[in-house]
Amino acid sequence: MHPDQAMQLDLFLDELELWNKKINLTGLSSRQRIVDELLIDSLLPTPFLPEQGTLLDVGSGAGFPAIPIKICKPRLRCQLIEPNAKKTHFLKQVIRLARLEKIEVIQGRMEEQEAALLPEGYDVITSRAFVPLAGFLTLCAPHLSPNGSMVSFLGGRSESTIQESAEDIHRHRLFPFKRISYAVPGRKAKREVLILKKKG
Repeated sequence: MHPDQAMQLDLFLDELELWNKKINLTGLSSRQRIVDELLIDSLLPTPFLPEQGTLLDVGSGAGFPAIPIKICKPRLRCQLIEPNAKKTHFLKQVIRLARLEKIEVIQGRMEEQEAALLPEGYDVITSRAFVPLAGFLTLCAPHLSPNGSMVSFLGGRSESTIQESAEDIHRHRLFPFKRISYAVPGRKAKREVLILKKKG
C-alpha cells in the first residue's frame, strides 16, 4: 500500500472515531474492533477487483467496504447509496477530507435510485447491508455488467447461505468466483467474503 493510501485510511478511521462519539455509526466502540471487524474484511476482496471501472455500494453505512476499496483502487468510479442522512453526511465529510475523487454519495434507498444508476451497469457491486444473500441478488444483480463482480459479506453461515441462494445465483447468470474465509480476533466463528461473477 502506498503511504498516501495508508494516510487516507488513517484519516478515515480518525474521523469515524470522532463521529462515533456523537452518533453511533458502527455499533463498535474501539478503533481496534473497527479495524478487526470492519476494515480488514473490507480490504480482503481488493486483490480480486479491477483497478478501474465502476463500483456501486448499497447501504454504505459508515463506509465499509466502499471507502477502503476506493482508497486502494483510486481509479474506480464509485457510487455509494445510503438512506440515513447522518451517515451520508459522514461519508461526504470523509470523501472531502481524504480528497477522494470520482466518488458520489446518494441519499436514499436502492429501490428509489433508478434515475441515478448507470444504465450500462457496474463492474463491481458491494454490500454489507444485505442478509440474506437472496435480497442482495434480487435487487442488485440486474445492475451488474457482464463479467462484473458482486461482493457479499456472509458472516458465519456461508455454506448454508450459498446453498439456499443457488437458484438465485444461477438465475442471474452468476457463478462463485472466490470464497475468502477469515477469522476475527477474539471470535471463534469463521466468516466469509463471497465474490460472485456474472457470465460474459
